[in-house]
Amino acid sequence: MNTFKALIIALVILTSNTILSQVKLPKLISDGMVLQKDVKIPLWGWASPNEKITVTLNERKHRTKASTKGNWSLNLPKMKAGGPYTIKISGKNDIEIKDILIGDVWLCSGQSNMEHQLYRHDIIYANEIATANYPEIRHYKVPKTTSISGEKEDLEGGKWLKAVGEEVRPFSVVTYFFAKKIYEKYHEPIGLINASVGGTPIEAWIPKEGYKNFPDILKIIEENKDTAFVNSQKRTFPNATKTPKITDKGLIGEKPWYAVDFVPKNWRTINIPGYWEDQGVKDLNGVVWYRKEIDIPQSMVGKEARVFLGRIVDADELYINGIKVGNTTYQYPQRRYTLPANTLKLGKNIFVIRVTNNSGKGGFVSDKPYYICTANDTIDLKGYWKYKVGEVFKPRSNFFSSSTKKQRTINPQNEPTSLYNAMIAPYNQYPIKGILWYQGESNTGQSKKYEGYMHALISGLRTVFNNPEIPFIYAQLPNFMDVSYSPSESGWAEFRQTQLKALSNPNTAMTVNIDLGEWNDIHPENKKDVGERMALAGLKLAYNQDIVYSGPIYKDHKIEGNKMILSFAHVGSGLIAIDGEALSEFAIAGDDKNFVWADAKIEGDKIIVSSEQISNPKYVRYAWADNPDNPNLFNKEGLPASPFETE
Repeated sequence: MNTFKALIIALVILTSNTILSQVKLPKLISDGMVLQKDVKIPLWGWASPNEKITVTLNERKHRTKASTKGNWSLNLPKMKAGGPYTIKISGKNDIEIKDILIGDVWLCSGQSNMEHQLYRHDIIYANEIATANYPEIRHYKVPKTTSISGEKEDLEGGKWLKAVGEEVRPFSVVTYFFAKKIYEKYHEPIGLINASVGGTPIEAWIPKEGYKNFPDILKIIEENKDTAFVNSQKRTFPNATKTPKITDKGLIGEKPWYAVDFVPKNWRTINIPGYWEDQGVKDLNGVVWYRKEIDIPQSMVGKEARVFLGRIVDADELYINGIKVGNTTYQYPQRRYTLPANTLKLGKNIFVIRVTNNSGKGGFVSDKPYYICTANDTIDLKGYWKYKVGEVFKPRSNFFSSSTKKQRTINPQNEPTSLYNAMIAPYNQYPIKGILWYQGESNTGQSKKYEGYMHALISGLRTVFNNPEIPFIYAQLPNFMDVSYSPSESGWAEFRQTQLKALSNPNTAMTVNIDLGEWNDIHPENKKDVGERMALAGLKLAYNQDIVYSGPIYKDHKIEGNKMILSFAHVGSGLIAIDGEALSEFAIAGDDKNFVWADAKIEGDKIIVSSEQISNPKYVRYAWADNPDNPNLFNKEGLPASPFETE
């Protein structure tokens, strides 16, 4: 072996040994973190086998030694709220963690309405973003990832951010307003660990410990540890690795349809907003192009502008004067595109929108903003546009043969424990004050199962965080979809009833949001009230404040003749119809459960419900609809009553 080669090998060995011997910390334990007050503070990490570790805080040294496998941990003494502090960790290398605060830490989890960041709602909350100055409120967004084979040791990244200036924009809206309300009362640090992923089911967030009464799911969890089995069950599609052939006529012609010098011929007229199926186009899944000339005045030229295109089902690409200036790949985000100062020109500007729809009605959702604006000027984009179909999608075929239809198709982010394993388990020894949960949209078709899943989630998280009474606060789903004017069945109402039953778990609270939704948006703008209602529940459960923290919750009833007399918990200072009108959204039925609208009157802390059409009442429903018209039962503290059905 020549000298040079031997030197290279020696350097590789030396470098490898150095890397292996480095003291390492979990991603969460990093600059700017918030640690839970009034409890022993665990620190942990990795080092070389048997390596001696020294942790210094406030000039006090705490010592431990890594195990033979290289794991180490120790507990720092309890501390009161305060900071900032610095922790120094020394082994064969030195680490310094700066700007540490001691306060209250909340785990915030769920799907998209928990995840939605302030920057996605920067119109309605523009002033909040501009004036945010809460350096002791901090937010850690856990990177999205999954693990179906078991718990991960560490997160894939992340950073503690302060609620100050531009740093506040990635904060979850719900958690920001939750923390702000509590902080303004106590002025002590608050840490928010946000582990949430849009479009995910509750099953993926439940730890294995929560599934002890679910043998079928425990079997799935064990199966998922077998990599060979998992690979055999994953869905594969023909030619999945090939680049799909472009067949959209708007992209493959002599000139693309977004080009400035393209001359549209035989284009039809259509209105924005609106779905094309409601405007003379029958059952089309595919690509539709929209085109219009927009006249821009001198006052808007050379200025940065924003285009608001409401919501589009499903995906869109926006071109202005032949240049692509924005796109969104799925239906839920509101379209808000920022244009550089050189985008618009004086006079005629060509706006082209390419819309792709895969199922259901395609097009532009009504009752949303559609305009272009600069600081001082606004041009409405609603009205008639020209359109042409670029591509019609063929009906999707089933790629599974009859012999394989029964196989369990695996999507990692939907598998039991997968998101818990990857996004919560790595820090389940990190003490927390409580848990916020906003999820359910992905499970609305599973009302009967969801009750058990909620029990499993609550008990499972309390087990893994070693705190059997940790406060658990969750959001009931708001109103959504078409408004209902007649008593009818409702999947979302049934789901809210299931959520209501989770209050049987001790030390839990549910925020009612039946007045905060939007008929045309599963991500309603008003998340401030959701967060502040969660904060009220937090002040009661976690801080023992003597306050009214919930709207009226149905408790029980009795029947007297043709009347049902309802009793409620959380009546506060009294029951009211918030708008001063007669109570609405109450329906009554006999044994046949054919509901009719009822007369409902408040008498003290009870409500008397009846109808001339029902002589022997058995059931009452309140606000039982996807989107009830006017659920106006509140307590005098201004908190809405939960929808319910008597049982």
